[in-house]
Amino acid sequence: MNNDLLSTDLVPLAILGGLGTYAARALPMLVPGIDRLPPAVLEYLRLIGPAVLGAIAAASVFVQGGAFTVGPEAVAVFAGAAVGRWRGNLLLGMVVSVLVVLTLRATLGA
Repeated sequence: MNNDLLSTDLVPLAILGGLGTYAARALPMLVPGIDRLPPAVLEYLRLIGPAVLGAIAAASVFVQGGAFTVGPEAVAVFAGAAVGRWRGNLLLGMVVSVLVVLTLRATLGA
């Protein structure tokens, strides 16, 4: 059994991440008058969650083994983003990404 999987070194980081996520989500309910902030600030606060998730996903897709790589997953991200943006449909972009990964892995054996 791999003892690295049982390590608790990252538990404090997970707790801090959870608290940060909770704070970002609860801010509109806990701070009276937040709706009176300028529209640019409200838009910024609304986009924090998707930006963080995008950064996590990008690190998982484009960095493997400590080095930048472009594999089937990276190609699928670009294809899905292009289709999603073109059609204005996130679900369609995700389906295209999955199909691209499956096709590339089947043909390239990656």
